[in-house]
Amino acid sequence: MDFEVIVIGGGIGGLTTAALLAARGVNVCLFERQSRVGGCVANFEHLGYTFEPTAGLYSGWEPGGIYERVFSELPVKLPEVQRLSPAYVVRLPDQSEISVCEPVDQFEANLREGFPECNEAAVSFYRTLRQIIESGARDSHHQAVEVTAKYLTDTSFRFRSFIDAQLELFTQCMSEQCDLFQAAHTLTSPQRGLWAIRGGAQTLADALAQSLKASGGTLRLNAPVLRLAFDPSGVPAGVDLLSGERVNATCAIVSNLTVWDTYGKLVGLSRIPKPVSAALKKLHGRGAYLMFLAMDEDAGARLPADHILVCHSRKGSAESDSPFFFAAAPSWGSGSPATHRAVTISTLTNVEEWFTFHEDGAAHEAQDQAALELWWGRLHAALPELGAGVELIETATPRTFYESTRRKFGMVGKPCAGLDNSSPLQPFLTTSYPNLFLVGDTVSSGSGLEAICESALSLVASIGR
Repeated sequence: MDFEVIVIGGGIGGLTTAALLAARGVNVCLFERQSRVGGCVANFEHLGYTFEPTAGLYSGWEPGGIYERVFSELPVKLPEVQRLSPAYVVRLPDQSEISVCEPVDQFEANLREGFPECNEAAVSFYRTLRQIIESGARDSHHQAVEVTAKYLTDTSFRFRSFIDAQLELFTQCMSEQCDLFQAAHTLTSPQRGLWAIRGGAQTLADALAQSLKASGGTLRLNAPVLRLAFDPSGVPAGVDLLSGERVNATCAIVSNLTVWDTYGKLVGLSRIPKPVSAALKKLHGRGAYLMFLAMDEDAGARLPADHILVCHSRKGSAESDSPFFFAAAPSWGSGSPATHRAVTISTLTNVEEWFTFHEDGAAHEAQDQAALELWWGRLHAALPELGAGVELIETATPRTFYESTRRKFGMVGKPCAGLDNSSPLQPFLTTSYPNLFLVGDTVSSGSGLEAICESALSLVASIGR
């Protein structure tokens, strides 16, 4: 069977690419190994609750934003969203709070009040970030990469902790590793607007899948791709499925797998160009540890916001010092029984330690239990308002993500490559294969679903039509 374009993986990047290509008349087929689409943003359902495995913050839904541009081409409606105000609250180790809100004047007032020891320096830092975004300084950024920490030298430790907690959770890099443009895009996104999606990112994934099929594209679920199929000249010609079936692609192949899995599994280690292999070894990704909770309405009413980033003092490099994010499902789409709301607690974790060899699952269960006890204690210490108003439903570890997505070590999000701009890994990289493209969180030019969809839209334009 032949298609013009084959897309491997039904995450948001693969779905956006496939839906747009199909809407433009391309004969496209998307293969997804699971029984539903969504990838690592697929909802988790248990005991009558529906949980988002994300922070529940989504940018790009403003008029003229990426989703309006994408869905203007598609035969389906945009998912229902609601603008968040405030976007989220950051709670510092001293229990003080900074509301990260949309109106710039109000946010600057919050900074001055929250950081009296460096108020003007804090405001000046954010103004610098906004100037970078407003000037569209991406081209100059590529010419001279600047580290974010350089612009924080006149600020206090409290303010740097406030910045680092946001950068760590949203970009996997703190100010000493994060380049200034990426920090500007991430830290100013609340002022441009953040939204909640009714039903979470799963709703977006389902809408894109519906569009793909409505436009005449093919969606094959429960269809794991084993590897790329190469023609006699060594050019990718299609894919071999785990079932033994071979499917050909006459125009292009798009991988929505991670950059590691695209080369390690699909291309094959023996075919990876040496510069790419070296670049892959420099990339560092992390995983997520999640707690899924049920919260009663009284406990929710005692909190300052539905979304809270909890920052802790960095006494060392231990994961117990890492920030975590509290995200309650919106009351207008709580995904839970009437008297409770679904809550996701998320933090980053080093993935390798979750994949050490064990003869059985007992060691992993013990590790999960130890992590649960640590983060459960930290949750109640940081958010004492919760009291007895929350109960644990389930947890998820990097092994959970690996088992559902087969992503290397269950890593999620954009990897941190440091500040070296010489890497050959770029969005939708083709290397020596001009018909092989990548799309997704590990190769997008920014962080979050907005950046993934922007990359997909550009990729579709580069493929043609």
